[in-house]
Amino acid sequence: MLEKINSPDDVKKLHESELDGLCAEIREKLIKTVSQNGGHLASNLGTVELTVALHRKFNSPRDSIVFDVGHQCYTHKLLTGRYDEFDTLRKFGGLSGFLRPNESEHDAFVSGHSSTSISSAFGIAQSNAISGNENYTVAVIGDGAMTGGLAFEGLNNAGKTKSRLIVVLNDNKMSISKNVGALSRHLAVLRSHPSYFNLKTKVEKILGAVPIVGRPITEIIRRLKKGIKNLFYNSTIFEDMGFYYIGPVDGHDISTLEDCFELAKLLKRPALIHICTVKGRGYSFAEKSPGSYHGVSSGLDINTGEGQPSGESFSGRFGKKLCGLARENGSICAVTAAMCDGTGLSEFSKSFPERFFDVGIAEQHALTFASGLAKGGKIPVVAIYSAFLQRGYDQLVHDIAVQGLKVVLCVDRAGIVGEDGEMHHGLFDVSFLYSLPNTVIYSPKNFAELEDDLERAVRGQNKLYVIRYPRGGEASAADGSAVDFDCFEGKDKKTAVVSFGRVGATVLEAAKELEICGVCFNMIKPVPHEAIERLKKIDKIFLFEEGMRCGGFSEHLASVLAESGFKGKISITAVSGFVPHGSTGELLGRLCLDKDGIKKTVMDGING
Repeated sequence: MLEKINSPDDVKKLHESELDGLCAEIREKLIKTVSQNGGHLASNLGTVELTVALHRKFNSPRDSIVFDVGHQCYTHKLLTGRYDEFDTLRKFGGLSGFLRPNESEHDAFVSGHSSTSISSAFGIAQSNAISGNENYTVAVIGDGAMTGGLAFEGLNNAGKTKSRLIVVLNDNKMSISKNVGALSRHLAVLRSHPSYFNLKTKVEKILGAVPIVGRPITEIIRRLKKGIKNLFYNSTIFEDMGFYYIGPVDGHDISTLEDCFELAKLLKRPALIHICTVKGRGYSFAEKSPGSYHGVSSGLDINTGEGQPSGESFSGRFGKKLCGLARENGSICAVTAAMCDGTGLSEFSKSFPERFFDVGIAEQHALTFASGLAKGGKIPVVAIYSAFLQRGYDQLVHDIAVQGLKVVLCVDRAGIVGEDGEMHHGLFDVSFLYSLPNTVIYSPKNFAELEDDLERAVRGQNKLYVIRYPRGGEASAADGSAVDFDCFEGKDKKTAVVSFGRVGATVLEAAKELEICGVCFNMIKPVPHEAIERLKKIDKIFLFEEGMRCGGFSEHLASVLAESGFKGKISITAVSGFVPHGSTGELLGRLCLDKDGIKKTVMDGING
């Protein structure tokens, strides 16, 4: 049945009796493909019925369906004409693991980061209103993403309007890790509230608010009563913000979902439908441990639920080292934004619960909160993915750097991250952090340097310390390298290759094979004076950077060298645009940042 679905119109043509079978086929396809290609599994399994119901009651692409984050968009892709390409999911040149408007007209808005759906959907809805059309806009947002401040900014703005905006709050009690905070508790109250929709007292209000068209609204309400605990529970935060609140609703009951959507459309004003789903639905391993199956790597054994064994990672090593330091120093605190497991802080959260703070999906708050901890005399260590750190730049400037507060910022997933693509690559952090005064930036190439950097930062002076490291394991083990930079002296002492971090380790390998000089920086701000003194004696320097060229380390180093009296030639190989999805090795190769690319660039430069 699924392979015959070429558009949402085909979904609408199915009889209600066929829908359970369609959902079963979708889940089978999701599990099979993600087990081979990797990707977001549990979140997609939990939203199959929701997506089917959306495409039966709305007319995409005329009606815009905006998925927050995009972790749950795979079913949407299967129902919008991409079944034949689905096996290419997350592969270079294949389907993206997120929503991309250039991939399909049904992808209403780009996705990748959380809490953006309500604001963007409201903008689309207002644009429709200005144009005079009567299209609907639906924002699908999870309870984890709803904790982000941007989501509430959107709700606050939209609630005072007559916009045809429908927000679907997918409540599965999870973000990536278990949800935290007051909103989570509020939703739990709604989920458990014993009262049911009171037809006698509420029907007149509803009938007075909407026109009677199509199936009588009383019939819709009668059916809804069976699946909704509390249709209009007036003390919800969402009602207070101007939204009609409908729910909680069983998010796996397609019939009830369809009736909810029909009612929300009749209201012709902002509405929020609160649905409850099970993350990982239909796959027992994911249901039991949804956090573990949020994102899985390729090579998952479907029958056992076991993935390919992975070695030790920078994230894991960071977490272990921080625990050791925290045992010695009671002032050390750890802060993360809904990424306890992903950033390696699980052990810390268990060992030092009073000093561990998961602030939810709220990177801006995380950084300002950390500044308050620092102001109070604590040593906050904030672990955030590079791509998500972008959201907190103002807080870094205004709340930390200006005040000269000691905050240790551990930037995980720096550089190329692989199959998650443009919105998750950590390619901008060096560029936007480098200009901050009173800041030290480290980029270790191995675990030993990471541990040393973390210890120096924790024991350092009052300033912002940044330690950035890649996803996965170390590029090279400790080899007695210098603390701030590592050198290889080749036979050709007039040519040098230079980089830092993961690519820096590769540069040293290439230098040895080419028998030229190689320099791998660990401290990239400030640039060590000794390294400058060595490099200014070189005739040809080839700089390689796993990050943006504009404002990056390479441009800064070239400037420092010029000021020091360097008279030689400099070549820079860095990133100049957005990088698509694909395996890390494949992408580094295409950027000429793998060993073969580095060697070829050098040889072409020498011979050219």
